[in-house]
Amino acid sequence: MTVDHSRAPVLQALEDYHREGRLSFTPPGHKQARGADPAVREVLGDSVFLGDVLATGGLDDRLTRGRVLHQAQELMADAVHAEHTFFSTCGSSLSVKAAMLSVAGPHEKLLIGRDAHKSVGAGLILSGIEPVWVEPRWDAERRLSHPPSAAEFEHAFEAHPDARGALVTSPTPYGSTAALEAIAQVCHRRSLPLIVDEAWGAHLPFHPDLPSWAMDAGADVCVTSIHKMGSGLEQGSVFHLRGDLVTPAVLGMRADLLGTTSPSVLIYAGLDGWRRQMALRGKELMGSALGLAAEVRATIEEIDGMHVNDRDDFCGPGLADDFDPLPCVIDIADLGITGYQAADWLRGHRSIVAHLVDHRRIGAQITHADDRETAGELLSALRELGRAAPGMPTGPRVEVPQPEELRMEQAMLPRNAFFGPVEEVPAQDAAGRISAEMITPYPPGIPAVMPGERLNEPVLRYLSTGLAAGMYLPDASSPGLETVLVVDERAG
Repeated sequence: MTVDHSRAPVLQALEDYHREGRLSFTPPGHKQARGADPAVREVLGDSVFLGDVLATGGLDDRLTRGRVLHQAQELMADAVHAEHTFFSTCGSSLSVKAAMLSVAGPHEKLLIGRDAHKSVGAGLILSGIEPVWVEPRWDAERRLSHPPSAAEFEHAFEAHPDARGALVTSPTPYGSTAALEAIAQVCHRRSLPLIVDEAWGAHLPFHPDLPSWAMDAGADVCVTSIHKMGSGLEQGSVFHLRGDLVTPAVLGMRADLLGTTSPSVLIYAGLDGWRRQMALRGKELMGSALGLAAEVRATIEEIDGMHVNDRDDFCGPGLADDFDPLPCVIDIADLGITGYQAADWLRGHRSIVAHLVDHRRIGAQITHADDRETAGELLSALRELGRAAPGMPTGPRVEVPQPEELRMEQAMLPRNAFFGPVEEVPAQDAAGRISAEMITPYPPGIPAVMPGERLNEPVLRYLSTGLAAGMYLPDASSPGLETVLVVDERAG
């Protein structure tokens, strides 16, 4: 049966709400902007408030007989070749937790690539799942990681045959991707599900020159952030389901357990509108973005001291399996400054905001929203940065550990370490102790320390030198990392 992707059920229902002049004596209390503070209305505009209605009993009726959200989710599933789709207004941080809880429960094992986002770590803490960490593929020259290989998942299942499934992150924030089809086969030979955290891959289904995406590769559950590379509003996320290894009822129940009972219709509308946009014009829009990104990347290569990481850098034996060129990750090590310095300079001097930032790179993602004007502003700012860099102080050195130093022993379940008895110790005395907190350089948001891991000197030194260089650690209990929360083993 042909599906009409010109429809946008949420947007149509919102239009009907206004056309029919409904007068709600329900939340939200601003009552279609009438009660909002004038200064807030001046900054945000009334359109924000006009789109902010109650989902059930507002956008739809009390019993959701209009099936507004259901129809929108069905259209989204069809657009990306999934069997079921669930909308989330709490970001992929919620979606990935719901996916994890649908596959494993307390004290059950789940294979997880150790390059997972901090939301996965939070899911472990909340659920009591036992992580079996699968090693990413480490590029020792560039000091970054790529998703684990299918062989690593195979070995992990052989060592832990009681694991309930696997979770892999692909693409990474750097744009490198995993061999999802091969990893899915590793799982399915055991009749176990594969979860893919594809938060950075919302655009992948819509152009053949982009890496394969999770549903087409045979994954069972896929989590996607529409706000990252798509046109959705912040916190707009979807999770998709295929096959019979995870039932829609279980996934829906787990999401309901974690999700808000007051979902944002604004975010729903953004998800619905993005699906329509991509279903009707996705190949055209993504083709234009890819063409523009190719021009931007080629031009950056001409700037002294800058190199845009490309397929030859990221893909090959022991590295990633495929590569998305749109994140546009720029290595500036030859400029003699850190990514932190570069990002601060671009924002302060040219009002250009970089995304991904680390000790030697900045990320300038290109999406279908960019054009030659925005690309020109970026390139002009980067050229000026290249000229300014020689006059900037040498960036503080960040001591990035070797791969074998990064991996610390998981001595306790993350949940037990996080909620058990703890004590605060000086960071210089924390090596050898079991961490009771998560410590995450952000972006990209991959924890350097998980609760339950036994801390070592190289990782602590990496964090302290990174902090001195400009690294952001939003979840550390001590913002300056003077102290670290560790498990009080005497209390046990």
